[in-house]
Amino acid sequence: MADEETTIRLIRVDDAEVIAAHRARDRRAYAAWEPAQPDEFYTAAGQRRRIETLLGEHDRGERWPAVILAGGEVVGQVTVSTILRGPFRKGFLGYWVASAFDGRGHATRAVGRILTVMARELGLHRAEAHTRMDNLASQRVLRANGFRPWGIAHAHIHLDGAWHDEVFWERTLDDAPSS
Repeated sequence: MADEETTIRLIRVDDAEVIAAHRARDRRAYAAWEPAQPDEFYTAAGQRRRIETLLGEHDRGERWPAVILAGGEVVGQVTVSTILRGPFRKGFLGYWVASAFDGRGHATRAVGRILTVMARELGLHRAEAHTRMDNLASQRVLRANGFRPWGIAHAHIHLDGAWHDEVFWERTLDDAPSS
């Protein structure tokens, strides 16, 4: 499956079932990287409500939530959140890919595509992201897309029962990659 095309599109409410299935299957695997969620998060109904909230934030210009598609199948999400306008013109980037699709380059390609959206459609100047110090896979995704580390926040996020340091990453979008 190395030749699967990776695309992104705005999330839809009808993506809830497949997203819930991925999230439920990967619940334990992602506990180290993401905040704990209530059981409802891992259900189609919970995902429908979450997606409706995301789309409301999108309508207000606060967020650009996308799904990652591999060969037309939803395999993850990539989202621009905390969109700031005015003198900052920046957004915060987050992403995940279902474990069944790890290691195929989908996250790297999806981040490249969302950077183009950020620059061309949203008119943003800067992208930011955070990774745990030990999340080397995510760091490779960011480096491959031109991000640079710019600092470390100590005890920045509480995950899986402990506080963790995080690396802060930045990328200016004046030279967004073509997709």
